[in-house]
Amino acid sequence: MAIARQVLCLSALLSLPHARSQPLRYSVAEEAPSGSLVADVAEDAGLAPAQLSARRARLASEDGRQRLRLDRATGRLVVAERLDREELCAQAPACTLPLELLLADPLQFFRIEVAVRDVNDHSPRFPDEQITLRIPETSNPGSRFPLMGARDLDIGSNSIQGYSISPENEYFSVSFGSRNDDDQYVELVLEKPLDREEQAEMSFSLIAMDGGSPPRSGTTEIRIVILDANDNAPVFTQELYVGQVLENAPEGTVVLSVVATDLDASSNGDISYQFSEEVDQSESAFLIDAKTGEIKLKKPLDFEAAQKHELSVRATDGGGLSAICKVLVEVVDVNDNAPELAVSSFSSPLPENALPGTVVAFFTVRDRDAGANGKVTCALEDQLSFSLRPAYKNYYELVTVTTLDREEMARYILTVIAADVGSPPLTTTQTFTVDISDVNDNAPVFNQTSYTMYVHENNIPTVLVGTIHASDADIGPNAKVTYSLAPAHLTEQPPCSCISVNSENGHVFVLRPLDYEQLKQIEVLVIASDAGSPPLRDNVTVRVVVVDENDNAPLVLHPAQDSSPASSELVPMSAEAGYLVTKVVAIDADSGQNSWLSYHLLKATDPGLFVVGAQSGEVRLRRPVTERDTVKQKLIILVRDNGRPPLSATAALSALLLNDFSDVRLPHSIPDLVDDSDFLTTYLIISLVFVSLLFLASMATFITCQVCKRKELKDGHVLYAANNLPSSLADVASAGTLPHPYCYEISLTTGSGNSEFKFLKPILPSLPPQHCALGGDTGDEQVFPQGPLTAEDVLPENTGMLSGEEFNSLSFN
Repeated sequence: MAIARQVLCLSALLSLPHARSQPLRYSVAEEAPSGSLVADVAEDAGLAPAQLSARRARLASEDGRQRLRLDRATGRLVVAERLDREELCAQAPACTLPLELLLADPLQFFRIEVAVRDVNDHSPRFPDEQITLRIPETSNPGSRFPLMGARDLDIGSNSIQGYSISPENEYFSVSFGSRNDDDQYVELVLEKPLDREEQAEMSFSLIAMDGGSPPRSGTTEIRIVILDANDNAPVFTQELYVGQVLENAPEGTVVLSVVATDLDASSNGDISYQFSEEVDQSESAFLIDAKTGEIKLKKPLDFEAAQKHELSVRATDGGGLSAICKVLVEVVDVNDNAPELAVSSFSSPLPENALPGTVVAFFTVRDRDAGANGKVTCALEDQLSFSLRPAYKNYYELVTVTTLDREEMARYILTVIAADVGSPPLTTTQTFTVDISDVNDNAPVFNQTSYTMYVHENNIPTVLVGTIHASDADIGPNAKVTYSLAPAHLTEQPPCSCISVNSENGHVFVLRPLDYEQLKQIEVLVIASDAGSPPLRDNVTVRVVVVDENDNAPLVLHPAQDSSPASSELVPMSAEAGYLVTKVVAIDADSGQNSWLSYHLLKATDPGLFVVGAQSGEVRLRRPVTERDTVKQKLIILVRDNGRPPLSATAALSALLLNDFSDVRLPHSIPDLVDDSDFLTTYLIISLVFVSLLFLASMATFITCQVCKRKELKDGHVLYAANNLPSSLADVASAGTLPHPYCYEISLTTGSGNSEFKFLKPILPSLPPQHCALGGDTGDEQVFPQGPLTAEDVLPENTGMLSGEEFNSLSFN
């Protein structure tokens, strides 16, 4: 028998009611045409017709045949195919079709019982069209002759209600009755003595009538042959013989033997046996030995098809007299039917967030055997996440008992074993493959807790610096990860515009060139989001470190390279080897080894005179200064970093080699120095004009004051400024360590025939602006700025004396 297997996707909780306590009972007449209304199920179940479609309502039957159907649009139960009560239930007094109305979302079912009412659709039928009876003429009135009655497949009032003879016969009448509920008899009763000599044979019709409306009838012809005297009819030892046979008994098995005796002698006492079946003999499972009365199996029996068989056996003697007995063969059940499992509903796939108690499958189990052989137990094989729960009668629910996790187990193969308690027991297995559908319960997870990437400065735009990756344990859209940027700190809005991340593959790009000196690292927050609903997220910190490149040349801070002419340092002639002339100070904006500076003497007037400290930048004398050395030494210092390739810068400076400064003294009043070169130029021009005017005035008064020349020289003062000195001395003033002009006062002693003068040290390291005047009177005055350099930085401790001629002979190349 086919078992309907239909799959529904449904989920229910343990607490939901599954079935009504009482079934919905209806009735329908057999042979009703297809589409005939049986009942309004929706109304009786308290459901709206719209719910039937929304909840995918369907009917389920035990054998899977859809004899009735549910109209979802109206909620009515109608006939789907022709119903034949006799085919469905044979002669059973009650014929009921059990159904289940199943609804999903949530799971709910209603039991329905539809009784099939019998209609008078069958006429009584005799087993033979003609029955011949041989009756001795010596039979007394009142003698009864058993007949095989007609059979009507209908039941109740539609079955046979009586018999009659047509045409009416004065010799015979019909007697009809029941010895018990299942044993009806029909006998022909002799009303008056027979006389063979008057009438050797007679015929009439025996009519069987049922109680239907309209009534139906069946007819057979009775032929009476009047015999000469045969005093004794056969007599069976039992009116009812009962035998039992196993349903798996082989063909030819003797069920039982019937025995009849006849007191007559010779041929009148010879008895033969035959079946008086109410059905076609070709369909009978039994045969009888005509001489011995043994009843044997002609074909195997099936307990599930018929649990007992009723037979009628006629014993006839040689004189034509006969007797009839009943034989009841009971079929003994053996465990030859395995349990049958019919699935009414099955939900797969099942979401992984289904709560414990969710119904996965709903099925029935039955065994066609009887007694212990038909008792069935169900068990679920080796499973901790699911269990079986009895619903009612032989219905079971397969439910979840724990929470599910698709990431741990994506598919469950559940095996339900149904076993009867027969000996040996028979089993049936049903496999349920439950796929677990994914829900978005796992956030993306990065494969690192943080990422550090490196990019060289001055990179090309949109350079790829690394890749981030996050994985999601879910599947499908729930596992599709996209990446986006967010500020590394909440106060930062928006994230750095120079960083970009590919939303699909997590590639990290630097969009524009970076400068290590301006930005040493960038820190951003990358968010990985899945495509679930709602989406889940994870974030990770990405740190992009800018790697320094050697893109900055050293910058010389001292001596300053923007002044013109180059700065000069004063070196005494008496300086020994190792004397510190000056120190070159430079910096490099790069970092690491790119900022490690080394100093080298690139070019010098006398390369052997100076040495430069490679690490310190100190310019020192390699050897003592000699008279042969050029007074003015020009040096070019190369400052180089340690990058690859290295970058460099040069520092130009001059050194003046002075023999002795002991007669040179500074005035009590030193003007302030002016930093701006424009002011210096202005002062130089004023000084030149002043000197020119002084010279002209001196020439005019020279002739008139020749006599008192010595007195004027003794009492007078001559003012020489650095701006008014000859070019060689101007170099001394402007190219030395004093970056701006100073005012020097030269005092000549009376009687100094060789015009000797001294350079005197200043009394204080820094003096306020003062006036330098010609002579001691308050005549024309000129103010010069004073610089920050003191005499100790310029002159040695012991100053020397230079004659006027020696002074004039100084040459600075």
